[in-house]
Amino acid sequence: MDMTRNESLNESFRAKAKELVAQMTLDEKVSQTTNWAKAVDRLGIKAYNWWNEALHGVARAGVATVFPQAITNAGSFDEDLLEQIADVISTEGRAKYNEQQKYDDTDIYKGLTFWSPNINIFRDPRWGRGHETFGEDPYLTSRLGARFVEGIQGHDEKYMKAAACAKHFAVHSGPEDIRHSFNAVVDDIDLWETYLPAFKVLVKDAKVEAVMGAYNRTNGEACCASKTLLIDILRDMWDFKGHVTSDCWALKDLNEGHGLTKDLEDSAALAANNGCDVNCGNCFELLNLAIKEGKVSEERLDEMVVNLFTTRMKLGLLGEVNDNPFDKIDYLSVDTDANRAFNLKVALQSMTLLENRNNTLPLDINKIKTIGVIGPNANSRRALVGNYEGTSSEYITVLEGITRYTREAAAKAGTAAPRILYSEGCHLYKDRVENLGIENDRMSEVKTICNYADAVVVVVGLDATLEGEEGDTGNQYGSGDKRDLKLPGNQQLVVDEAIKSGKPVILVLMAGSAMQMQGAEEKCAAYLYAGYPGAQGGLAVAKILFGEAGPEGKLPITFYHEVDELPEFTDYAMKGRTYRYMDHDALYPFGYGLSYNRYEVSNIVLTPYKEADGEALKVSCDFTNLGKMEGAETLQVYVSVHKEGAPKWQLKGLKKVRLLPGELKHVEIEMPREAFGLHLGKNDVTVDGEVTLYVGTHQPDARSKALTGTEPLAFKLNVSDGKIKLV
Repeated sequence: MDMTRNESLNESFRAKAKELVAQMTLDEKVSQTTNWAKAVDRLGIKAYNWWNEALHGVARAGVATVFPQAITNAGSFDEDLLEQIADVISTEGRAKYNEQQKYDDTDIYKGLTFWSPNINIFRDPRWGRGHETFGEDPYLTSRLGARFVEGIQGHDEKYMKAAACAKHFAVHSGPEDIRHSFNAVVDDIDLWETYLPAFKVLVKDAKVEAVMGAYNRTNGEACCASKTLLIDILRDMWDFKGHVTSDCWALKDLNEGHGLTKDLEDSAALAANNGCDVNCGNCFELLNLAIKEGKVSEERLDEMVVNLFTTRMKLGLLGEVNDNPFDKIDYLSVDTDANRAFNLKVALQSMTLLENRNNTLPLDINKIKTIGVIGPNANSRRALVGNYEGTSSEYITVLEGITRYTREAAAKAGTAAPRILYSEGCHLYKDRVENLGIENDRMSEVKTICNYADAVVVVVGLDATLEGEEGDTGNQYGSGDKRDLKLPGNQQLVVDEAIKSGKPVILVLMAGSAMQMQGAEEKCAAYLYAGYPGAQGGLAVAKILFGEAGPEGKLPITFYHEVDELPEFTDYAMKGRTYRYMDHDALYPFGYGLSYNRYEVSNIVLTPYKEADGEALKVSCDFTNLGKMEGAETLQVYVSVHKEGAPKWQLKGLKKVRLLPGELKHVEIEMPREAFGLHLGKNDVTVDGEVTLYVGTHQPDARSKALTGTEPLAFKLNVSDGKIKLV
């Protein structure tokens, strides 16, 4: 859409919103500033609840397509795929909204303002909500987040299909149990180089409609009432035109948790004066008192309501609307066969193969008579979906997926299907499955199945009852966060026993964060990180295990050896964290993932081109699939800036490439000039000096080279006076 036309339309909606607000009483205006905005019948304003969720599908409002969790989708390293996912979500969201409106259903989770995506940086694997994010890297998060926003909001000339929200602004990633009082202290370099880039891209490039403040303080200021974040940076520096929402009941934390105000009325005033427009909660119900007492101006209240009404008008929810194409989307667009097929495709393209010794995978279905499927997540629906999920009309667990796949393959071939032997193995986190049983009461069954099986698939990990948001999980640990990286309960014993059997063991990890298995990674035959793969995830696992599809995911997070390698959880400095700053070799590195194919990158050419502020760089190469099956690989470009305090290297370019066997494609990545610079303590990027550019299919660390047997090609560059030169 033409940006000039876009700005003109926005101003037109804003002007109409101002006209409407000018007709309202003080109490009517205040009634619009909480998430459960009230109807104003005399002005034709319907009730509206701002709170809805769409992290990986329309959530908490009945049946919808339940895609893999966000962290799993991030493993696709495919920004086109993320926009397609979000497009399906917003279509289903519109369909559900249109039908709900027919029955005057304006309940929570029934609106078109989706509080997604979560673009916080997953800086520490202990954080329970990390699986809601796109991982640990600012660039990957920026690209995937921006395209998710575009898919949610659509590309219509006039109206948004739905409104996306970038959350949680900013510097927010645990611990969950102290988030209502915690002060995240961060220096300017980490603030601008790590914690803010994704928000900047979503605001300035993707034009995200909403931004949500975080629960915590950042450098002393409560994020939902931070002049620095919400006014100086968001409004003044980035020219944000949308609306700001608080996180839910975060404003009461201003006095109860952070001790910044004396009561709820003062909390409402502080947040309103510092840029918050709508309160998820009830503090803003006190704004009429705050205005009468001179703590907040009515002009500021008008501005808040204008911001909110402008969003509703851009959605086509206020005023006389007869030209909104999205009003025609009906309920038959929800949970379609096509969406289920696409959901399976997403799962297939997002899982990451970490080990494959002696080419154990794919399994030859014609040579296996008996398959053991063991583990607490093998037949678990919870382990498919993560948190903030909708309701699927069909769930396929790993056990069900393997059973279905092998039976259908055998029927097609006219042969007998392999026998599937299943055991839960152990409880997800308790020391026994049956309360009256003895400790580890399924171990004899595990041993029996391993004895009979030709190959054993062990499915372990977590689910959203163990890692998630404070208040949403009933886990054995602390408010959704993890204490360490080990498998909970007796899961490690089950893994070890399966390996001890001497049978080929394929580990399948279903979790939203990095785990370690105390050396079993080096003893298993193969290891697949499935994440939380969505409602169709079990079938996707089966198709990968038996080679109907090949794994193509890359890790969006670092797998560490031990939690002791990391700084304190409450330390928000990036030193020692993530692939960009860590001091140790990873267990499995960010950007790493194996394939059933071998891919070759050749004929790399670097070509400077002109931008407004100097030269940028085009990276071009040939990509060839040397394998025997169709597949996809991700071209990754990393930049190392040779300055003190800079990250070792950072992902700055990527392109997912799909190839038939033997096929060659020419690939190009355009890298803007700022890709070669650093935020040295401020918003502006400093681009000057020597850099090294790495082009390949993984980052240039020693561990990735050892795991893959390949390494990226390195190019020395000098950037000065707006020019980029090969050294």
